[in-house]
Amino acid sequence: MTSRSAAAATATPPPRAERGHDPVAVDGPVITSPRQALVSKAPLACALVVGVALALQWTPGAERWRLLDRPTTDDAVDVALLDPSQQHEGQSELEVETRTRTELMQPEVARLPSDRGPIAQGNSDDFTVPRVDAEAPPVSISDPSSELNKFFEALRRTAAKRDEAITRITYFGDSLVASDYVTGTLRRLMQKQFGDAGHGFVLMADAWPSYFHNDVFRFASKGFKVSRVVGPYASDGLYGLGGVSFVAPPGVRARFGTAESGEYGRNVSRFRLLYLKQPHGGKLQINLDGKHHALVETEAETPGSGVFDVETTDGEHLLEVVTKAGMTRTFGVIMERSGPGVVLDAIGIQGARIRFLDKQDDAHWAEQLKLRDSNLLVYEFGANESGDGFAYSMEDYDRTMREVLLQGKRALPNASCLVLAAMDRARKEGGVLVTLPIIPHIVKQQAETAKAVGCAFWNTYEAMGGRGSMAKWVRRGLGQADFTHPSGYGAQVLGNWVYQALMQAYDAYSASADTPATPVKDDVPSATTGTPSVVSPQ
Repeated sequence: MTSRSAAAATATPPPRAERGHDPVAVDGPVITSPRQALVSKAPLACALVVGVALALQWTPGAERWRLLDRPTTDDAVDVALLDPSQQHEGQSELEVETRTRTELMQPEVARLPSDRGPIAQGNSDDFTVPRVDAEAPPVSISDPSSELNKFFEALRRTAAKRDEAITRITYFGDSLVASDYVTGTLRRLMQKQFGDAGHGFVLMADAWPSYFHNDVFRFASKGFKVSRVVGPYASDGLYGLGGVSFVAPPGVRARFGTAESGEYGRNVSRFRLLYLKQPHGGKLQINLDGKHHALVETEAETPGSGVFDVETTDGEHLLEVVTKAGMTRTFGVIMERSGPGVVLDAIGIQGARIRFLDKQDDAHWAEQLKLRDSNLLVYEFGANESGDGFAYSMEDYDRTMREVLLQGKRALPNASCLVLAAMDRARKEGGVLVTLPIIPHIVKQQAETAKAVGCAFWNTYEAMGGRGSMAKWVRRGLGQADFTHPSGYGAQVLGNWVYQALMQAYDAYSASADTPATPVKDDVPSATTGTPSVVSPQ
């Protein structure tokens, strides 16, 4: 399209990714501040104790042996975990254009990695590289309360092509999801099975260096100023669905369109702009396929969630949002098609812990979730929590995680909830890769909290192989050299496993729902009431 050509002409060609590296950022181990000073009667002993404590406090990977207590508030912990320059209320300006970086896209046909990964060392274990097209997951979903039945019923309507039914999945996570790892594979598989209902939600611009989405065209000029749930913070707690608020003066633009190559993401029929209505709000010009479409006034007496829909024919299209007058505040754009089909939002927040979702204003967050009206909320966190180490107690982890899950349930009572466990994470000890001691504790707490709240749970850690599995994944090319994230191939393995685990549970639900009712003869009394009864499918 002409408008895309113009975008390409103005954008600096992105450097190609170095061979063997994946575009996922890593958050390092946590550094915390002491609440109590350790004291000793002997000055020399005191100095020795303090010296050891400080050494442990500042040594990466020494979280378990740190002698200093954690701060008394979550906010104090958060400040230590993230870039200190971002820990304030305000905005940071995006000084780099957002571009569609096709070299980062997950391939549609995955290739097996070499037997020896980037740091392979004597592969003497019996680890077998899993296939990306495995037809069964290593572990099944745990769903004792049949929480996923609501989601599965939506899928059945979509599969039956009832009233152009769309099944929506909103998938929250950290940097893994910010780069559309796992989610990109899951989206493709779900759409291949049930139909393509669109790409879903994307941010206005790249709020982090690692932010990327498969199967979609994106461009944004410089000039957006952002507030994020990981800092810098918005004083009003209004961050939108993606956890990022974008403020811009006139002359800033963003473009969203269908993919220019490949099998997926080639059609769209509806764009939904999410923005903030607010006092003194500015104006946004909407262009469709290079032509003026509408002018959106964002001014309102009180702040609130704004939505503007652009309906068009199903096919290849490009939407452009241009700030025209005053200061405007936007969140992102949703791309959908008329159903039946599945749409999956990858809501990745680099550096986030699950508790960071609670930094949103509660009423605003509920409003954003209701506007999206998803059938399944997925939460996949844990990598950054492992950086907290034992400085953040499991009691606090349970309390804050529970509140986030309950917020989703209260906003969308008819949606299902699924928690995915943290991946294994490793570190070097004496030249050997070992699992971080905190990882099994996090996984155990995630399972317990999910069950207590009534969410389904899938054990990513166990599926990988449990303790020591990341070391094997890295050696065989399924894990990155940061010992935290999967490689491109590893991400596709995980995405397929999540899909197969969901389909395994879905097939069981469908078989039960399709089982015809078995009538009981009139002369046989019910075991509980003494009257005839009918056995109905569960």
